[in-house]
Amino acid sequence: MENEIERESGSMIFSDEELIEVSGLKKGRDFIEVTCGCTSHRYGDAVGKLRVFSNGDLEITCECTPGCNEDKLTPAAFEKHSGRETARKWKNNVWVIVNGEKVSLSKTALLKYYNQASKNANGTNRSHNGRVCHRDEFVRCSRCNKERRFRLRTKEECRIHHDALADVNWKCSDLPYDRITCDDEEERASRRVYRGCTRSPTCKGCTSCVCFGCEICRFTDCSCQTCIDFTRNAKV
Repeated sequence: MENEIERESGSMIFSDEELIEVSGLKKGRDFIEVTCGCTSHRYGDAVGKLRVFSNGDLEITCECTPGCNEDKLTPAAFEKHSGRETARKWKNNVWVIVNGEKVSLSKTALLKYYNQASKNANGTNRSHNGRVCHRDEFVRCSRCNKERRFRLRTKEECRIHHDALADVNWKCSDLPYDRITCDDEEERASRRVYRGCTRSPTCKGCTSCVCFGCEICRFTDCSCQTCIDFTRNAKV
């Protein structure tokens, strides 16, 4: 019973030895959170919070300035956002603080699930954690004409986006998991280019992040043409 509780709290994701003296450590149900950062010779340190999930996902919430609202960034996107001159080497450029010193992620145990997931990934439309990958999509509000982001990581999220896309009268307040109204600002253009592709944070659409039909994003109870075609092909 004690081991089960420890697993649920996230304490079994990493051993105590692997996390010793890591700054900002917090433990969640299936993740740990630590303080991280990336240094630009021009702009200095950009600090954030790195969440490491047991399935290999890595997400960073940026705290570079009090008004920064960049969250759920990939390490590569965070590296670019920080203004790092030698980008595309995030494993070396993104650091955590261990015993008061900056240590690159590549020299810690924090990437062990990410690296393992990368080895296990295979096939088209699969992300670094081996699951079908769908990039973030946007739907425009029928009232304020602002675009709102939809994350498509689970079947439930895919269904929410699917139904919103089919509703010509969809509006901001219909979004169930974010309390957004038409008065809220639209995401900045510089943020919208990040769509969650595992190949490139600024990918405009490729076979790694654009799914052309799978069990997660197609629904047998829907009568739209896309779902009908998928159901027919699946039965062949």
